[in-house]
This record gives sequence, structure tokens and C-alpha cells, in this order.
Amino acid sequence: AKGGQTKNLCLTLHREFFDAIVEGTKRTEYRDDKDYWRRRLVGRAYQEVHFRNGYATKAPFMRVQFKGVRKVRTIEGSRFAIRLGKILELKFYRKR
Repeated sequence: AKGGQTKNLCLTLHREFFDAIVEGTKRTEYRDDKDYWRRRLVGRAYQEVHFRNGYATKAPFMRVQFKGVRKVRTIEGSRFAIRLGKILELKFYRKR
């Protein structure tokens, strides 16, 4: 969708980070400041972030409120910090 019509940002996560978001201990997801993420994040407004843990059809999935993105400086360089709101839906998820 062109012109920022995309309402959902879709991201894949490793299980430990997926778990941390479900548990409420992780409120921000980071992505490196590279061309690929700049195209997806700069000047875009999303309503939700859709996270998947893996690529299986029934991979754990959750919808989370998108609260904005900003650039942050870290030791490794600059990164995008995607702020997460409340979890709107969780499916195919089983606590380990």
C-alpha cells in the first residue's frame, strides 16, 4: 500500500522476545537503522503491530497497539524503537 495506507506493521520475533511482550516486560521492539527499516518505519503511521513467532501457519501470533516509533542511539549505532501498547489479540500461543 502506497502513501502510508498500511495500518499494520508485521514483524517476526524470536520466542524469548515474543514471550517478554506477552508477559508485559518488553514494551519496545528495536530494529536496526538500515534502508529496509527506514522505508518501513520513517514517515509511516500504523495502528497495530502484528507479531509472529516463526513462519508456520499456526505460529504464535499477536496484535499489539502501535504507539509510535523513534530513532534512538545505542552503542551499536542508531536503531528504531517501536513503542508497543496493549495486546489486542493473542492466538496459537502456549506458555512454555
